[in-house]
Amino acid sequence: MARPTAPAPSRTPAPARPDGAGAPWHSLPLDAVAAGLDTRLDAGLSSGEARRRLVEHGPNELEAARRVSSWRLLLDQFRNVLILILLVAVGLSIALGHATEAIVIGAIVLLAALLGFVQEVRAERAIEALTRMAAPTATVRRDGKEVDVPARELVPGDVMLVDAGDKASADGRLVETVNLQVEESALTGESVAVEKHADELAAAAASLGDRRNMVYSGTTIAYGRGAAVVVATGMETEFGAIARMLESIERAKTPLQLSLDRVGVLLARAAFVVVLLVVSLGLVRGEPLLDMLLFGTALAVAVVPEALPAVVTISLTLAAQRMVKRNALVRRLPAIETLGSVTVICTDKTGTLTRDEMTVRKVFAAGQLLGVSGAGYEPAGEFTRNGSPVDPPGALLEALRAAALASDARLLPGETDGQWQLRGDPTEGALVVAAAKAGLDRGELEQRFPRVDEIPFSSESKRMTTLHETEDGVVAYAKGAPEVILASCTRQLDASGETELDAEAREALLHAAEQLAGEALRVLAVARRPAASVGNAEHDLTFLALVGLIDPPRPEARDAVETCVEAGVTPVMITGDHPLTAEAIARELGILTDGRAVTGSELDAMDDAELDDAVEAIQVYSRVSPLHKLRVVTALQARGHSVAMTGDGVNDAPALKKADIGVAMGVTGTDVAKEAAAMTLTDDNFASIVAAVEEGRGVFSNIKKYLMYLLAANLGEIGLLLGASLAGKPLPLSPVQILYVNLATDGLPALALSVDPAERDLMRRPPRSRRQGIFTRPVVALIAVGGVWSGLTTLGLFVWALSADRPLSEAMTMTFATLVLIEFFKAFSFRSDRNSILDRPFANRWLNLAVAWELLLLGLVVNVPFLQDAFGTRALSLETWLLAAGLASTIVPVLEISKLVLRRARAYPTAVGA
Repeated sequence: MARPTAPAPSRTPAPARPDGAGAPWHSLPLDAVAAGLDTRLDAGLSSGEARRRLVEHGPNELEAARRVSSWRLLLDQFRNVLILILLVAVGLSIALGHATEAIVIGAIVLLAALLGFVQEVRAERAIEALTRMAAPTATVRRDGKEVDVPARELVPGDVMLVDAGDKASADGRLVETVNLQVEESALTGESVAVEKHADELAAAAASLGDRRNMVYSGTTIAYGRGAAVVVATGMETEFGAIARMLESIERAKTPLQLSLDRVGVLLARAAFVVVLLVVSLGLVRGEPLLDMLLFGTALAVAVVPEALPAVVTISLTLAAQRMVKRNALVRRLPAIETLGSVTVICTDKTGTLTRDEMTVRKVFAAGQLLGVSGAGYEPAGEFTRNGSPVDPPGALLEALRAAALASDARLLPGETDGQWQLRGDPTEGALVVAAAKAGLDRGELEQRFPRVDEIPFSSESKRMTTLHETEDGVVAYAKGAPEVILASCTRQLDASGETELDAEAREALLHAAEQLAGEALRVLAVARRPAASVGNAEHDLTFLALVGLIDPPRPEARDAVETCVEAGVTPVMITGDHPLTAEAIARELGILTDGRAVTGSELDAMDDAELDDAVEAIQVYSRVSPLHKLRVVTALQARGHSVAMTGDGVNDAPALKKADIGVAMGVTGTDVAKEAAAMTLTDDNFASIVAAVEEGRGVFSNIKKYLMYLLAANLGEIGLLLGASLAGKPLPLSPVQILYVNLATDGLPALALSVDPAERDLMRRPPRSRRQGIFTRPVVALIAVGGVWSGLTTLGLFVWALSADRPLSEAMTMTFATLVLIEFFKAFSFRSDRNSILDRPFANRWLNLAVAWELLLLGLVVNVPFLQDAFGTRALSLETWLLAAGLASTIVPVLEISKLVLRRARAYPTAVGA
C-alpha cells in the first residue's frame, strides 16, 4: 500500500490565531494550520513542547460533571408541596396523640419519597458516559518518531496517526490520507462511512458532516489510514461542546408536576380557610377547645388527598413496568405522563426510522429499470417491472454476479436469533443480498469463479476491480462511481448481447444515474472485461448495470408515523444525513407531506425570530449539528409544543436532555444518548414510542380520574361539615369517621382508578396542551357537581334524621354510611370524565374488588360491637340501609347528565380525524 503523502500547501494561507481557538481549520491550507499551531507536520512536537502544552491546555479528557449526592436526591423528594402539607399533618397528629393516623400518613409519605428516589438516583451521568467513549491511547509523532501515548496527554499541535478500527482521540485537521473513511454516525447522523481527504475546503461555514478534511474525537476509522494535526482536545472538542451543553441544560418540570404543585398550593390554602372557619364556629357555639383541635386536624387531613403522591408514584411505576414489556425503559417516572402530552416527535433518521442496513432498491440493466423488494440483510425479495413481479433477466443476473464477485462482504445467518448478519462493508453487503435474491450465492460464485487478483478501492480511483478465473479465461468485474466506470466502458450489455457504447448512449446512462441519485439512492455502476489482466482490467469495459441503494425505512416505522398523526402528534425528522436522502425517506414514511425541508446551513441563516415563525411548517431538517437540534427543540417549546426527541448518537444527547421527553435507542444508541434521555427503547423500534405515548396518556387520564374522585369526595365532606356548622347543627361526623372515609374508603377505590384500563378512544384524541393542567372545565365541573350533590344529600339526610327525632348517633351513622356509599357510586362514574358509566362499567376488576371489600368493611364498622365503640356507630335497620343506598345512587344520574351537557357544549377537544 502506498505511503501517505501530504498535498502541496496552498499559496494563499488564511490567517489563524497562534492558539488556534475558533480557527476555521477545514478551510485553511496546511501551511497555515501548521503555522497557527506552531508544529511540524512531518515530525510533530518535541517532547518538551508537548509537556508544556499539556500544562497550558490541560489533559485531553472531559470534565466530570458535578454529581448530585444521594442525600440531595432523597431530600429533593420532600420538596413537593403536598408532601410538606402531609408532614405538617403528621406533626399535628403526633402532637394531639393520634399516633395511628400519624403512622399511616407518614408511611404514605415515605413510600412516595423512596420510590421517586430509587428511580432518579441515576439521572445525571451523561458526562461519565462521554468519558467512557474516549480512546485510552493514541499514536502520535513526537520528536520525529511514532510513539504511543495516553490519549489524555494529546495536545493541540500533536500529529495524530489513525488506522482502520481506531477511535479518534481528539479533533484534528487531516494532513495525510490513504483511502481513509470515517464512521461519524454517532456525531453527525451520517449513515455511511465518510470518505476523507486532506485538501482545504472553500466553504468556511461547512456543516460538521461536510468537513471531509477533519476527524473528530470519538468517531471511528472504518477504512484506510491517515494523519491529522490535533486542533482541539478535551472540552474544546466537538464531544466537549456536547458535554458542556449537557451541563448547561436544565430539565423543566413536567405538566403533571406543575399541575400537582398548583393542586398542593390550592389545597393548602383551602385547608387553612376551612379548618379555621369550622373550628371558629365550633368555639363560638361553646365546643371544647381540645375537641375542636382534634376535629380540625381530622378535617385538615380530609381536605388534602394524602394518598396523592403515593398514587401518582405507584401509577407511574406500574406504567413503567408495563412499558418494559412494550420495549420502553423509563429512567425518570414523570417522563411517562409527559409522553401523554407530546405534540411533536423530533426523530433522527439513521437507525431510528431506518434499518441502518443498506439495501438495493433499483437496478437499471439492459435499458430496463427494475425494482427490488425486501429490506435489510435478509435475502428475501423479488424483482419487479412497473410494479409487476418478473424473473431476473439475463443481463440483470450477469450484473448481480459481477457485483457480488467484486465485493468482500459476507452474509451469515445469526447463530441465536436467526437474523442475518453482515461481515464487511454495508454497501457491498447490499450487493451480495441483492444477488442472493436472484438465486446467486456469493460463496458458490467464489468456488466457481475463484478470485485471482484485485485492484482495491481507493478514494482516488472510486472503484474496485477483481479478477476471476472462469471457463472463458480471466474476467475482470468492476464496481464504482458511475462517471468513473462509464468513462472506462466501450461496450454495453443489453437484451440482444453486447453492443457498442457511443457518446450518446454513455450520456443517457449518466442521465439515468442522475435520476436514481435524485431519488436519494446511492448509485454504483457495474462492468466487466473478458481476457483481463491487472494491466488492462480497468480499460475497455462492458457496462452491465446501474445499482441504486438506500438505507431503507423500518417497515413498522411507517405504521408508527401514521398512528402518531392519527393521535395528533406531528413527527419531524432531524438528521445529519444528506438532504436528498432525508427528504426521500421522510416522504416514504409520510413525515414530509405539505411542509418544508431545510438544511443546517439554511437554519444558520435564520435568526431565532425567523425560526420561531417557520418552525411549525418545517418537517425535515438535514445536515444539522447538535446546536441546530437544540434550537429546533427550543423553538418548538416556545410555540407551546411538548417535544419528544428520539436519537441514538452522541450528537443527540443535548437535545434529548432539553426535550420534554428524550427517547434513546437501546441497541444502537450510545451510552451518552441513553444517559441523557428519560426513556430508552430496548428494541430501537420507532413503533414502541406509540405504545409509550398511549401509556403516558393513560397514566395522566387515570391520575385525573383519581383526583376527580378524591376532590369531589373531599368537597362533599367539607360541604357537609361546613353546612352543619353554619346551620348550628351538631357535627355530623366524628374525627375518626372523617379519617376512615378519607384514608380507607376513598383510598382503595382511588388506587383502583389509578390502574383503570385505557378508554377506547384515548389515541384518537388530540394531545393536551403543555399549558393545560389537570383541572380542565369538564374536570372542575364534575368535581363541583359531585361534591355539591354529595354535600347536599348527606346534609339533608342528617338534618332530616335529627328533625325526625332520631338519636344523634343514629343520624351520624346514617350520614356516615350514605357518604361512603356515595363514594362507591362516584368511583364508577368517574372512570371517565366524558364517556358514559354504561361504557364497560365493570371493566376495572380492581375497582370491583375494592368496592366489594369496602362494602364488607362498612358492614363490620356499623354492626360489630367493638368497632361501633371505636367509630361511634350503631346498627341500622334494613329500611334505613335502603334509604341510604337510594339517596347515594342519585349521584349517578346527576353526574351522567352533567357529562351529557358537557358533551353537547363541546367542552371536550374534538377527536383527531373526527
